Amino acid sequence: MVTSARCGSPLPRRAGRAALSVAAVASLGAAVLHGGGARAAGEACDWLGERLPLPLSVETQDDVAFKAAAERQYLIFNLMAGGKAAWQRGDVARAVEKWEALLRVPDLDPQVQRAVQPLLGEARRRAGGKGGGASSSRSGPSAAVVLPPVAPTGGGEAGPGTSAPLPAVTPPRPRSSRVSVSGVISGGGDSGTGGTVVWLRRLDGAMPRPVPQRKVITQREKTFLPHVLAVPVGSTVDFQNDDRIFHNVFSIAKPNDFDGGIRAVGSTYSRTFDHAGAVEILCNIHASMKAFIYVVDSPYYTTARPTGAFTIRGVPPGRYELSAWHESSSSVSRRTIAVEPEGTAGLALTVSGDRRPGPFVPDKYGHKRQGHLGY
Repeated sequence: MVTSARCGSPLPRRAGRAALSVAAVASLGAAVLHGGGARAAGEACDWLGERLPLPLSVETQDDVAFKAAAERQYLIFNLMAGGKAAWQRGDVARAVEKWEALLRVPDLDPQVQRAVQPLLGEARRRAGGKGGGASSSRSGPSAAVVLPPVAPTGGGEAGPGTSAPLPAVTPPRPRSSRVSVSGVISGGGDSGTGGTVVWLRRLDGAMPRPVPQRKVITQREKTFLPHVLAVPVGSTVDFQNDDRIFHNVFSIAKPNDFDGGIRAVGSTYSRTFDHAGAVEILCNIHASMKAFIYVVDSPYYTTARPTGAFTIRGVPPGRYELSAWHESSSSVSRRTIAVEPEGTAGLALTVSGDRRPGPFVPDKYGHKRQGHLGY
């Protein structure tokens, strides 16, 4: 093993400074990020730098991609840890420069952004609100950091001075950003458009599985709150009785039917919904109580505001089917849309108000209620 003259960091003898193992990188990162000794906190480290060609064998196109990915990760580490080392030794301007350059790296992991941004904000404040010197003034806030060049080696490991150019390689396509989809729902009859459930299904690619959630519907003053609840498939809803009277929440909407039984104040009944579709929620004691759960088989959904306006966030660009369900409509409204890379706004969709109420409010057996229970 050899030791860096400026940082005291052990490095492999055979490949030198650039051929760090994953364990060595993690060790160096821990020393810098956690103040590992006076040297890490108080001295500049010659293993920190925006450019660090790695002596990796490049013989195939896969080797080129692998090396580029490795150098990108090392660049991110260098900028992150270099800024922290500068911060710890009191070089605030250098810390700002490093961290601003880091945040310009394309498709940076959000976890890294969240870790760096609070420190960068404090560093900027201490630096008088100014950016990090030549780097920030030269590149601007939206410019991307230039990644380290790939140094080809032909066969075997790279030696000093190896610089013969490789054939041009098309860089990998960057990950799609996630954008917002917004618009307005109209129609809905006398009840208006508030509470319309809106969701997207992708037509030109794979759909991620929705993540189940846990939600609550409260029974208060003989009312279900909220009146309409949208949940993804597999979610669990807790029906909580906050009234000082008994309730018996149920649904006969198959295959999501259930009977929560008679429950006193403070009690809760839980039900998991594994099938997509509308679920009408009733109380077997109070015929005036009614609510709806709509189970969506999509991670991209929302509930329209009273004005009919809606926004679905975090949608990858692509071609989708936009659907809308409303309690007063006998069918789901649908249209095909394109979600652009910059997002899509101004969509319009109409839901009808043609659904007629049944001849009676059923009890939990599907029968007409007896007169004395209809209060």
